[in-house]
Order: sequence, then C-alpha cells, then structure tokens
Amino acid sequence: MRPSILDPLFGRAAALPGIGPKTAKHFDRLLARPGKETRLVDVLFHLPINLVDRSLRPTIAEAPTDRVVVLKVRVTEHRKPQGRYAKAPFKVHVEDDTGDAELVFFLSNADWIERSLPIGATRWVSGKIELYDGRRQIVHPDRVLDEAGLAKLPPAEAVHGLTEGLQERFVQRAVAGALERLPKLPEWQDASVLAANGLPDFASALAAAQNPKSPADIEPASKARQRLALDELLSQQLALRLIRSKMRREPGRENAGDGRITRVIEAALPYALTGAQQRALVEIREDLASSRRMLRLLQGDVGAGKTIVALLAMASVVECGRQAALMAPTEILARQHYERLLPLAEAAGLRLCLLTGRAKPSERARLYETIAAGAVDIVIGTHALVQSELTFADLGLAVVDEQHRFGVQQRLALGSKGESVDVLVMTATPIPRSLALTYFGDMDSSVLDEKPPGRSPIDTRALPVSRIGDVVEGVRRALASGARVYWVCPLVEENEDLDLAAAQDRHEDLTRIFGEIVGLVHGRMKAPERDAAMEAFKRGETRILVATTVIEVGVDVPEATVMVIEHAERFGLAQLHQLRGRVGRGSGKSSCLLLYKGPLGETAKARLVMLRQTEDGFRIAEEDLRLRGEGEILGARQSGLPGFRLADLSAHARLLAIARDDVELTLRRDPDLSGPRGEALRVLLYLFERDEAVKLLRAG
Repeated sequence: MRPSILDPLFGRAAALPGIGPKTAKHFDRLLARPGKETRLVDVLFHLPINLVDRSLRPTIAEAPTDRVVVLKVRVTEHRKPQGRYAKAPFKVHVEDDTGDAELVFFLSNADWIERSLPIGATRWVSGKIELYDGRRQIVHPDRVLDEAGLAKLPPAEAVHGLTEGLQERFVQRAVAGALERLPKLPEWQDASVLAANGLPDFASALAAAQNPKSPADIEPASKARQRLALDELLSQQLALRLIRSKMRREPGRENAGDGRITRVIEAALPYALTGAQQRALVEIREDLASSRRMLRLLQGDVGAGKTIVALLAMASVVECGRQAALMAPTEILARQHYERLLPLAEAAGLRLCLLTGRAKPSERARLYETIAAGAVDIVIGTHALVQSELTFADLGLAVVDEQHRFGVQQRLALGSKGESVDVLVMTATPIPRSLALTYFGDMDSSVLDEKPPGRSPIDTRALPVSRIGDVVEGVRRALASGARVYWVCPLVEENEDLDLAAAQDRHEDLTRIFGEIVGLVHGRMKAPERDAAMEAFKRGETRILVATTVIEVGVDVPEATVMVIEHAERFGLAQLHQLRGRVGRGSGKSSCLLLYKGPLGETAKARLVMLRQTEDGFRIAEEDLRLRGEGEILGARQSGLPGFRLADLSAHARLLAIARDDVELTLRRDPDLSGPRGEALRVLLYLFERDEAVKLLRAG
C-alpha cells in the first residue's frame, strides 16, 4: 500500500544505466538489506564520505606531496616489465618544462597503458605525488585524460564508501541515474522550520549532498545534510509517537498489587534495595496501578540491579491474579535469569518456568498447556515467547531484557499476548540522553544510577601488548589465589589482513601454559556447545575463559575477578565498559587489564584514559557518543536498532529536538494524519520505511 509516487524509488537499482549483473551484485553486497536487492532509495541515501579536490594544477616541480594534483605532462618513455621481471610494475616516464616524474602501474593492463599514454602525447594525470629513491612518482593515477576529458573533469569529486569490485565511477553513475528518476515529492516539513533554519527542499538537498563542491559540503553542518537529517529524524520521531499513542489508546488494566509477595521477596534479599531501585519501583507500580498501559524503559548500569526490580514488578502483577513474562535475547541470559530468580520466587510461592527455542516438542507442548491454563505465574524465555502458538491465561506484564537486541515489532508482539499488557523494557547499556530520546522516545524512563552495596571498585590498567608475558604471570598468581579469569580477544580465528589477537590461537597458547583449565567461547560455536563452555566456567571446571564479545552482556559469574582485554584500542568505550562489568560482581577485589598495540591514535587514547578514570556508565556513554557518533553506539549495525543513514546524532542533536517538538504539535492537531500535511507525512514514513508506524496507520 505504498503511495504510488514513491514507486520509482523502490525500483531495482539494477535497472539503472551502466549497472550490469556483475556490478549489481557488488551494489547488493554494499547497500541491500539481507536477501534483498539494491533499490534506487538505497543508492540515493548512500551519501559521500569524502571529497577529492582536483582544483590544484601545478607544474611537476611545484607539486606538493600531501594532496591530489592534476599535472599537464608529456609522455617520453615506457618501461614495460620483461622476462623474469614480468611481475614488476609498468613505469611511464613523463615530464614538463620544470621537471620529470614516473607513473607507476602494478599488475595493470599494458595495452590500456600504451593506448592511454602514447609516447609523445600530452596528457593530464591526477593523483598524489610521492617521493621514492629521490624521484617523483604517482602510483596508479586516478585519472589519465586527454584535452576533451579534462574539459569534463569536475574540480571536486565525491567519494563514497565502496566494497571490493565496486569502483567510484559506477556509484557516481548510479547516483546520477537515480537523481534523474527522483519524483517530485510533497513537502512534509513545516514551512516555518525550513525558513528558520535556511534549509532547502528535499530534492535540492539530495542533489547537493551527492554532488559536493567543497569539503564543507560533506560536513554534517551543511544545509543539505541538515535537511536530510531532519527528514530522517522527523520520520523516526513520528513513528515512535504513533506507536506510543497506539499503546496509550488501548485501555490498560489496574494492577495494584497488595504487597504480600513482594514483601517476602524483599525480606529474602541479602541486601537492602538502593534508593534508585526504590524510586524505579515507585514509578513502575504507579504505572501498573494506572488505567493507562505502561510503556517504560528501565536503564541501569552494569550491576545496578535491574533484574530484581523486574522480579518485584512481575510479582506485583501476580498479586493481582495475572501472569508475567520476561524475554531475554539469548538462551544463556534467559537461563541465567531463571536460575537467579528461582530461589527468590520459590520462597515467595511464585511458579516460574523457562521456555526457549531448544525445548523438545513434547516439553514445549506441555509448557504451552501449563501456561495457557494459568498454572505458571512467570515465564522466562527467549524469542520463543512471541511464537504464535503460545497463549497465556492472562498476561499482565511483559518485560523485555536488553531491549536494543530486539526490534520494536518484537516488543509489540510480546505485549499483544494478553489484554492490556503493561510493558517494561530494560537495558544494561547506559544510553546518552539524545540516543534515549531517539531509540526509546516512545517510552517513559526510569534510571538506576546506583550500585548495590558490597560491590568493590575495579582496578583498571592499560598496558602495551609487549607486556603480555607480565600479564600471563599476573594471571598465574590470580589463579593461585582461587580467582577465575576472562580473556577477551577481538577475533575468532587468525586473519591474514588484521594483526589482531584471535580467540582460538590465544586459547591454544594459554592451554599450553595452564592446561585443561582454559575454556573457549565465541559466537560461531553452536548454541549447546557455547552454553556448555559457559556452564563449565560457572562451575569452576575451567578457570580461564577465552572469549570474543559474546560475553559482553548479561553473563554473571561472581567468582570471576580478572578481565584481560586484548587490543582494547579496537573496542568502543561502551563495549569496554560492558566487558569490564563481567568482573567486580562479587565482594572480592577485581581488576581489568587493557592490552593495547601502539602507537595509539587520539581517539583510542581518550577511550582508555576515560575507562581508567571512571566506572560511571552514563558518563562513559556520553563520551562514547562524542568520540564515535551515533552509528556505532549500542551496536546499531548488529542489533534491532534502527541505524541512521542520513542523520548523525552527535552533530544533529538540535535537529532531533526540532523534529520531536514538530511531531508533538502536529499529532495534537491531526492525530490520524488525515489533514493536508498528514498525507505528506505518510509519504515520509513510507520513504524511510518506518514499518511499525505504517502498519498502525493502515490498521486505522
């Protein structure tokens, strides 16, 4: 039901001139969604990441070595590799009135070189001058032109992100073809917003962004980039508000528990709830007791005690005779929640069950029957909870753990498993305020910014990788005192292209030193094998666990007190903080060793300094956003988060506020988007593929 005006943009990019079957596959690898083909909209939204400035046209003698130049030269000699030197580079000697240089081509087509650079001809060549053995040379000039070609050469040329086999000229040709097919779209932005910010219309912004004339044109602050970012942010904020209003429109049920179960659970805890936990519970219980449906985000730093808050919230619902469900992104995490909560639940008389995708058909059928009959109070599970066959007797509260691993649709699916289900989503990844407004703007928010008593600070140190021998000896001493150790590597197996530690190789190295007490876990292992490795570490059968970032979230082994992270300079700040949070979960002294390979860049150095200075996840998250930008925060590329293609939150936070305010005002005036501007906003939602909001609009 997409508006027909958008049909050209969702056509196959393979239909554009100059894109053959082979090139189309390269585009698909670079731009298409998994299992899909590249569309015109994918090409248009693939904006340049850099600019080649070809305005400098000096003589050979005057040419600098730090930027692209265009030289007018005479071709004087070909030095074609011969005989046993056949694999040597083809060199072309050129000169002008001020000096000479060599053009160097490795493994290139000799016929093409001889045709393009005939001896005695005048040519214009573009590239960077280098000095090699005191001689000027250009390795693989990016342009070799005659006078006619020079006349067509733009003074500045866009540079897009590419993939192996795809050249910039193919991308530029595709972009030009897609811009020609761009239909005239209705204006969805408020005229006063555009005027106040001096922003162009959508088509002009897209054309300007794809054809930058100066380095300033590819900066986020350029008017074209701001306009496109505002469009994407407006579509996203509009989608979130529509989803929230849909949730709010559906009447809630009052779930005001009497406290008989929650008091037993709190009394059984070995510690008192923190002030932050108590505040969050007050907010959650007010929502549960309200006639409106709850839709609340519970943010908490590593070890802040979100799971206990979730259990007490679920217990309040059970006190009202209803059921609750907790959905976790992995079987390891679901099983861990189940094992941790079971003793507290049993003491309070709560009936728990665990439901995962690996349950045998007979066991799954029995669980389905038990849950549907109301013989279970709380169901803990994975994606298996949103299977269509599963029904609840009366689901009152749906808790979604590690929300950023799930899409909005999955959250809605669990919330639709009962009548007027309240929804609580949790994340252990502290989120900067601007990101929280973006990804979770459809929710109210509670923050756990205190840690339970008894948690000792983690001694964090940064060491060059050359001192790995000292680290191994430190691990030996820690093992002698009864400790368990995580050892994290950035790769699963050795990679010829990257000089990084590989988990499999490090596992072999440490096994040679420490024997069979070394375990291994990584994302490529089958789930049962991975779970078995984690269980062996939990039970103490293995004492060192070599791992990739698969252990980043949720893994809880209080006996683990040492974390070693190799090539720490390759990880983001928030990820390093999450990994460090796997230790320091008991009362024993814990340490985190960050092994880095120098020399460190400024950003990598800033990350390691920040990590040593603080364990405050919210402060770390803000710094991570500043250093890296929105695109990498929360693992947006690997998770259910809607990664932005045109907006950059670190640069466009002001536009996010404008979009949010505009949406609030618009929906107050036209909640169904049935007015004149509403039609244009519907086009915007389809253009940016805000699927959940589109489905709600279609459903009326």
